[in-house]
Amino acid sequence: MGVFTVRVYIWNIKKPENKLSLDLLVDTGATYTVISSEILESLGVEPVRIVRLRLADNRFVERPLGEIGIEIEGYRASATPVVFGDKDINLLGSVTMEQLGLAPDPVLKKLRPVEAFLMIFVF
Repeated sequence: MGVFTVRVYIWNIKKPENKLSLDLLVDTGATYTVISSEILESLGVEPVRIVRLRLADNRFVERPLGEIGIEIEGYRASATPVVFGDKDINLLGSVTMEQLGLAPDPVLKKLRPVEAFLMIFVF
């Protein structure tokens, strides 16, 4: 898949006045959105738990996980999980994209709305 970034607006869900915009690298291989700890701490975002994550080289790491509000191209989630990442590591993960009903279009290098399923029964 081609690599591209999207402009997002994020905020502290407990203090919505603490907000900013930044570019996130779209990463369908990442489960959670990752934003540098420095940025999250500047917004006053606090961890709610520690998560164990597998890296691309098969190693495991543990990182704090919090929640932020996010808006991308008019699509908004009042809370999405976010991993406290290393400096300059800012990724848009698949959980957030699914929450927003967006999927990457690798040809146009942009996010596009996708159909969501309510319920599927197979008998």
